[in-house]
Amino acid sequence: MDLIKDFRDTKKAQALIKLIKKTITKPINIMEICGGHTHSLVKYSLLDIDKNINFIHGPGCPVCVMPKSRIDEAIKLANTDGVILCTLADMLRVVGSGNETLLKVRAKGKDIRALYTPLDALSIAKQNPDKKVVFFAIGFETTTPMSAVLLEKALSQGIKNLYFHINHVLVPEPIEALLDDKNQIDAFLAPSHVSVIVGSKAYEPLALKYQKPFAISGFEPLDMLESVLNLVYQHQNGTYKVYNEYKRLVKPNGNEVAKALVEKYFTKDDFEYRGLGVVKNGGLKLKKDYEYLDARVVFDTDVGEVKENKHCICGQILKGLKKPTDCPVFGKACTPKSPVGSCMVSSEGACAAYYKYKALG
Repeated sequence: MDLIKDFRDTKKAQALIKLIKKTITKPINIMEICGGHTHSLVKYSLLDIDKNINFIHGPGCPVCVMPKSRIDEAIKLANTDGVILCTLADMLRVVGSGNETLLKVRAKGKDIRALYTPLDALSIAKQNPDKKVVFFAIGFETTTPMSAVLLEKALSQGIKNLYFHINHVLVPEPIEALLDDKNQIDAFLAPSHVSVIVGSKAYEPLALKYQKPFAISGFEPLDMLESVLNLVYQHQNGTYKVYNEYKRLVKPNGNEVAKALVEKYFTKDDFEYRGLGVVKNGGLKLKKDYEYLDARVVFDTDVGEVKENKHCICGQILKGLKKPTDCPVFGKACTPKSPVGSCMVSSEGACAAYYKYKALG
């Protein structure tokens, strides 16, 4: 099997679209909880496969959901004497208060490093024993195990100058927050890479509690269409099961080794999502035994009250209330080269996907 070519077969895609149109009898609102799915929907022109299907773009981009207060904390840390701030490249361009970004702070001479992998932070700490290296960690369950590996290696190697600013967020909790807020969501495309870690069983309590069907989908056109067909079928028939279309990688219990490693070092904590507000147990923090490595405990990261840009509707997009094209600055003041909101920064952001693949008009 060719995992690219075989999942982009035009004739099979057309057959699936025809079957979807034949099956659907009433409107359905489908939310995708993965920026990669948003990207695929726009890239392969799947948003308009049927007038009765409305795709709602959810909080599935870890860069996008990061609140401005956390960006301000990273900027404050980067401006702290003796600190080297390390993070993933997309974070450098997310706008904080006063239109400041980590990229601009670096241009002023502060030591900010963009990492290819979290383990790069270990090498930087070793090479700079007289500095305090802060790893600004982001991502959903997919990337959290790598932060756990970095922490474990730092402990085993006796590295004393590496600290962690944890911004890892979780997937099931924001889904629950959205449904508790009575959003008009009928079904969910569940995230595939996250599901590799957490497993398909993670969504069963949500499906049962809220009586909503879930389909764990891959990213290719046939993946997406088969998953949409299942959700349409379930919605028409009033069922609410978890369908695992991505069985080639996702197992019922996920990756037990990765989950155990994360549970060894992290504990759940309330987390403020951009747009959603504070989500109970929506993120992670270091366990109490490792607080001496927590940058939010060791350093002064108080940034006071933070206000979002009134011209950016990224929060409403992440909550599924608006589309990128509803934003007055989309494609004008806000572009990938000069982003106003976080949804335009990351390639997984809905605004970035719309800008790249969809006509601006």
